Amino acid sequence: MLERLIGEDITIETGLAPGLGMVRADPGQVGQVLMNIALNARDAMRAGGVLSIRTRNVESAEDAGASGGAEGPCVVLTVADTGAGMTADVQEHVFEPFFTTKPPGEGTGLGLATVVGIVQQSEGTITVRSELGSGTTFEVILPRVDGVSTHQAVPEEAATGGSERVLFVEDNETVRGLVELMLREQGYVVVVASLPSEAIELFAAHSPFDIIVTDVVMPEMNGRELVEQLQVKQPGIGVLYTSGYTDDAMVARGALMPGVAFLQKPFTLAQLTSKVRDVIEASRARPA
Repeated sequence: MLERLIGEDITIETGLAPGLGMVRADPGQVGQVLMNIALNARDAMRAGGVLSIRTRNVESAEDAGASGGAEGPCVVLTVADTGAGMTADVQEHVFEPFFTTKPPGEGTGLGLATVVGIVQQSEGTITVRSELGSGTTFEVILPRVDGVSTHQAVPEEAATGGSERVLFVEDNETVRGLVELMLREQGYVVVVASLPSEAIELFAAHSPFDIIVTDVVMPEMNGRELVEQLQVKQPGIGVLYTSGYTDDAMVARGALMPGVAFLQKPFTLAQLTSKVRDVIEASRARPA
């Protein structure tokens, strides 16, 4: 999936350590960390290059070059690119919310801030090393835990696809690219919008759709307000809301009505496609 997102002109190299230690972290969020860093690397390698993903065990965060990190053994995830690199000034601010070097409309500046939040939640540390013209290296350092997992994972059901038409609305570039790829891989015809105003234009040009999948919190208007406008044009269309917040929080803020179809981020492929399938079938079962 990562190869599809970053493009054919970038080569992915991996060096994954055998016997890698265990960490206490959410697998979906770790995937989100990797995806955010990789997409930043893609943007730094406009003419192509190499993305290197490596893992290793170290005896302390200091061994990985991080001062003030977790004490004791750690696991290190290294993501390096051969891109344009960054100035010292940019490196100082790169993890700050809303800081971006991209042109207006191309980046929110939240990707790496989200990464920091996830890493800190797992009691870890993240570092960056970069020079102009020499690429950039991010290292995520997470404390190792002893023993084997006592959590018995429940196998997920296989993803269920379809051929229906989906209008997908999401203002976060990373999530937008990932979810679009997930849905297309399952056979859905996906029309993608980054803002509600764009979604309204695309809906008018390409309707009818079988389902609207939309983020709740967006610029211009929230997902519920967008859906209300679109449902005037196509009553009964299936709707699935997504958000990093819980559905209860969205209802409490007045952004959603109770009982609507909702999926909290981050989610897996199976969770997404199962929910999309359920919403489509439920909308078909309703009286016209």
